[in-house]
Amino acid sequence: MKQRNLGKSGLLVSEVGIGCNNFGARLDLAGTRAVVAAALEQGITLFDTADVYARPNPGRSEEFLGEILGADRKRIVLATKFGAAMPEGRGGSRRYVMQAVEASLRRLKTDWIDLYQFHRPDPHTPLEETLRAMQDLIQQGKVRYIGISNFAPWQIADAAWTARHLGGPAIISCQDEYSLLSREPDAGQLTAMQHYGLGLLPYFPLASGMLTGKYRRESLPNSGTRLVSSPLLRDHFLTDANLAQVEKLQAFCDARGKTMVELAFSWLLARPCVSSVIAGASTPAQLAQNVAATSWALTAEDMAELDRLAPPPQPAVHV
Repeated sequence: MKQRNLGKSGLLVSEVGIGCNNFGARLDLAGTRAVVAAALEQGITLFDTADVYARPNPGRSEEFLGEILGADRKRIVLATKFGAAMPEGRGGSRRYVMQAVEASLRRLKTDWIDLYQFHRPDPHTPLEETLRAMQDLIQQGKVRYIGISNFAPWQIADAAWTARHLGGPAIISCQDEYSLLSREPDAGQLTAMQHYGLGLLPYFPLASGMLTGKYRRESLPNSGTRLVSSPLLRDHFLTDANLAQVEKLQAFCDARGKTMVELAFSWLLARPCVSSVIAGASTPAQLAQNVAATSWALTAEDMAELDRLAPPPQPAVHV
């Protein structure tokens, strides 16, 4: 498994990371243990979770990792997040940040978090307050690096600039939805990340299954998949426009003897700022498929053709 620097930091992460949202939700402890063991065997070093993961049992994903990792904790880059709604609170106030990190450390059974990420902006708290608290956690040795998630382009620039001018440790990463079917970061987020040297950790790289090749307009499953059973995901991904785009992308893969999963991962790893592709897995076999999907070296001609088939958002016109 190849390693990349996370942004301009010295932190190395595996090109494929594992998203831990399934742990404690779709997977029980035994299933989680099997996926974690497979990830370590495949050379995955980035494990990404959040305090809110495993709803309706928030905190269970972190608890499962804490139960399983043991001595392997030192081998991995452990990333988690705070700020989304938990039973004890939410947001980015200094009071809550200090409370949230202690709860995550306890559930994870660790003394430090490698990458602590602000899950989403808090409109009720000054950003400077949140960033000062996060920087203080680094000084206290509880956190090694800090990142943000789900920030708009102007918020990325604001956060990176503010952290820099507070004089403490810099933000090193952003985590955002990004795939061939969700190219919103191309409309400004990537520009902000490049300017401030931030690494991108894209989630939903397979568009919740749309880019696996199993969803066809003429043979959509009625049930049995997370995408179909979740109204939120179904309304977001399973659209006529996306199905039409998938058909074009499938033809692109078929002409080259490749799979849709290979396309999804290899395209992301060829994009600016991408340090590691965060993907969930429910089985060791699915995890192995994700890891194997990174070997396709797309040419400049391939990338140009993909821009035509799955175009990025058009920039705003200023008059």
